[in-house]
Amino acid sequence: MQVHVNTDHHIAGHEPLANFIRGTVQHALSHVSDHITRVDVHLSDENGKKHGPDDKRCVMEAHLQGHQPLAVTHHAETVGEAADGAAGELARLIGKTLARLQDQRRSRTDPR
Repeated sequence: MQVHVNTDHHIAGHEPLANFIRGTVQHALSHVSDHITRVDVHLSDENGKKHGPDDKRCVMEAHLQGHQPLAVTHHAETVGEAADGAAGELARLIGKTLARLQDQRRSRTDPR
C-alpha cells in the first residue's frame, strides 16, 4: 500500500510530517491493507495563519483493488488529530465496504 502525502501552502510538508502521516495511515489500515493499492492524503489549514478550532482538514482517498476510490474528510485542531481521525473514519468505511462486497458475492446466484 502506497501512501502519498500532500499539503497546502500553509502547512510545511517536511519529511518528518509525511513519515508521521504515513505511519498513522498504515497503522489504522493494517487490517485491510491487502485490499488497498494507494492512499492519497491531503492536509490543509482552512484559516491560513489565523488560528481557530478545527481549522486543520485531512482528506484521505483510498484506492481499492478493482473498485472506485473511497474518500473521507476530518477536521481537527491539529494536523495530527485530523489525520488520525480521517484514518479511523477511512478504516471503518473500508471495512463496511468490504463486508458489503463479500455479502454480495455470497448472495449471488448466477454461475461464474
